[in-house]
Order: sequence, then C-alpha cells, then structure tokens
Amino acid sequence: MRDNRAVTPPKAPELLLPAGTLQRMRAAFDFGADAVYAGQPRYSLRARNNEFRAEQIAQGIAEARARGKKFFLTSNLIAHNDKLRSYLRDLAPLVALQPDAIIMADAGLIMLVRAEMQAGRWPEVPIHLSVQANTTNSAAVKFWHRQGVSRIILSRELSLDEVAAIRQDCPDVELEVFVHGALCIAYSGRCLLSGYFNRRDPNQGTCTNACRWDYKTSAADTDTDSGDAAVPQRLGGDFDFAQEDQQTADQSRSTCGGGQRHPLADRVWLLEEKQRPGELMPIMEDEHGTYIMNSKDLRAVEHVARLVQIGVDSLKIEGRTKSHYYVARTAQVYRRAIDDALAGRPFNPELLRELEGLSNRGYTGGLLERRPSQDYQNYLSGSSQSQRSQFVGEVLRVREDGWAEVLTKNRFAVGDWIEVIHPSGNRVLQVQTMHNPDGQPIAVAAGSPLRVWLPLPGPSDGALLARLL
Repeated sequence: MRDNRAVTPPKAPELLLPAGTLQRMRAAFDFGADAVYAGQPRYSLRARNNEFRAEQIAQGIAEARARGKKFFLTSNLIAHNDKLRSYLRDLAPLVALQPDAIIMADAGLIMLVRAEMQAGRWPEVPIHLSVQANTTNSAAVKFWHRQGVSRIILSRELSLDEVAAIRQDCPDVELEVFVHGALCIAYSGRCLLSGYFNRRDPNQGTCTNACRWDYKTSAADTDTDSGDAAVPQRLGGDFDFAQEDQQTADQSRSTCGGGQRHPLADRVWLLEEKQRPGELMPIMEDEHGTYIMNSKDLRAVEHVARLVQIGVDSLKIEGRTKSHYYVARTAQVYRRAIDDALAGRPFNPELLRELEGLSNRGYTGGLLERRPSQDYQNYLSGSSQSQRSQFVGEVLRVREDGWAEVLTKNRFAVGDWIEVIHPSGNRVLQVQTMHNPDGQPIAVAAGSPLRVWLPLPGPSDGALLARLL
C-alpha cells in the first residue's frame, strides 16, 4: 500500500557568523549569514581584536535590523565577584537596544538578567546558553529551558548521534551547534600534552602526566611579522620584569582576582622540559597558530546535511578575531552547503577545497564522529597554513571602465591566477596588467599596504581577491 502522506521538508537552520568588527559583520551578511554575534571586550571573552563598544553595538544592531538579519549580543563570561558590581550597569543600555538575543554562560548572571526582565525594568530579550556552559545531555537542556533560556549552544564534545538524541528528547528547545573554527584543548580529560610528547593518549587511560613535569621558562623576542619566536633570553627563578605602563597593559583586558595584569603578560614565553634540553616550545597563541597545545581546526561542512536532517536550529562558526576574508569565505561555503542540503542535492566536495583556501592548522571533524586520536592533534606544524590560496587584496572601488582599486594584503604579480570572491559568485582570472596609483604599469604588488589598479570584469564592488597557489 502506497503511503501518500506528505513528507515535511527539513527546516532551514540559521547560519551564524562571528563579528569582531563592523566590517566583518557586513562581510558575513553579504556572503550569506543570517545572524552574527559580537560583544563588549570586558564581558564577551574577546578582549583583543574587538571593536564592539556600546556605539558599535548600537550601529550593528541597527544595520542588522535594516537588512532583516539578526544581531546576538555575546556576554558569556564566567564572572568573578569584581565583575558583578559593574555587570548589570554596563549591560542595561545594550539590552535597551533590544538585540535579538544575549549569549550567556554564568548561571548567576542569567539569574540577575532574568530578574531585571521579569520585574519590567528591562525589555524581554531571549537568552541563549553559551557553549561555555558545556551542555552535554537532554536533562541539562530541559533544566536551562525552565530557567528561561530559549536556545542551548551544545558542547563541542557531542557526537552527531548525541545531538540527534537531544533533539528528539527536547523538540521544543532551540539547539545550536558549532561547525567550523578553532577547537579548545583544555577541556576536562582532554589534555593532549601526553599525546604530543609520548603518543600516549590521556583519553584512553595512558596519560604520562606531562603537565606535572619539570619545565624551565624563557622569554622570547618575537618577529612581529611572522609571530615566530626568535632568540630566547634565559630567566632565573624569580622573573626580573621590566616596569612598563600598567594602564596600557590593562586596557581592554580583564584581571583575575582583582590583581593587576602584568605588563609582560602578552610576551611570548618558551617552555623547556627537563628531559628535552634545547626544545623551546612557545606557549602563546596568536593569529599564526598555537604550538604545543595545537588542535586541528573544526570543519563540519560535510556534516551539514545530517545536522539539517536532525533539525538543529543554528549552525555556528567560530572566529571573532579572524579577518573579514575568513568571515566571507566561511559564510559563503556554509551557505552553499545549507542550500544544497535543503534542496536534496548531494554534498559538493568542492566546498572542502574552498575551505583549504583559508589559513588553517589542518581540519578535523572533532568529536562529531569517532576518529583515531591522532586526527585531533596537529603535531607537525604550529602555524596556520593555506593549502590552496592566499588572501591578497580587497576591492575598494570600481570605475566605469572596469578598473578596480585594490588594497593589497599580500604579494601578487602579473601572471598570477586570482580568485575574485563576491556575493554574486566567484570567478577565477589571470592578472594581465596592473598599475600603481599614478597610472604607471607595475609587474608586482609587493605586499601590504599598497593600493594598485587592475581590470576586473564582472561584479567586483567589495570583492576579496585570493591568489591561487
């Protein structure tokens, strides 16, 4: 007997992108994001590369609303007592702007915010529970929902099957899942130091307690262009720190326990393990990558169809300190993956290739599916690398004759093949000619920051350019 019941089509999940600046927010929206998340440096776990003060947040909310998009206010710190004194005072004017949601993690702060809303002193704004809360089961989802939380951002430690089970158990609660970006290492039981040194997996009961070994500390001079540690300066047992401007060092950064942040806290430091003399390991992360605790980056674009089928409400990309090129690329790729899944089209492997155009530390599906332990960790390279292309410029304006003014980001030359990345679609062309601002022919755009002119047929306003490697 034939079943004539209509099949309910899958629901389109929201595509949620990071915004550390208004420029990145606009790039996210231009390339397919439905929503962005951003927050104040003091309360949103992003003290660096974050321009969002009250004025920028107000502008971001207004622009998102005008475009029919959403703006989520990130306020996901786990607060110490010193932050409680200022939290409600600083958050009140932002809640008055009525962002589409507030992303929070601290149970006490959620209680305080909900009390303000229930008393009518603040407008009702949905609260989303941050991944910082590590929600790993359906009972916890139901608990938070009863506390007035409308959406749960599930822990990265869950598999696809576990996400599906939570969806089935909690059909009336919005669920959000991270699908791309950096992965944290120091989650309970997942320290990878032992795996790094001895290939003995702590998660399988073979930990060598590398965190308890004897380490010496050295200060390193740093190449500001590459981020690579240079010649170390050996320090004694008592660090002889130079006196610097404390006010500058503390600006836009939180302190711990009421203490002052030391002016050399942002230096690069090196560890040397007692049994490995001469192996100097940087212990600071910057835009070039991590070194000793160096997880591969999460990439779940190949799992988008399954997440759509499960009924996840929002797919989230990490990276508020990344560039607008990263935001544009990931938004465009994951938008296409979502659209393909909704249309019932098979997964397009080309999307994997396009993500290789981003600097990355190697990709992994994380814990969404069971993999060999070595797939999580990048033991060979400390820096982010691009395997396919390199971001080389952004188009500032285009003349009527089709010549575009480009602000360069990296070196490219006549004869190079470049990809023009544009919301209307991407295209590849070869650089045939190029002029400097005075109209004189040049063969090479030698790096950043320069302005050059080159012909770019087709839609190019606001385009990003990537040199194919």
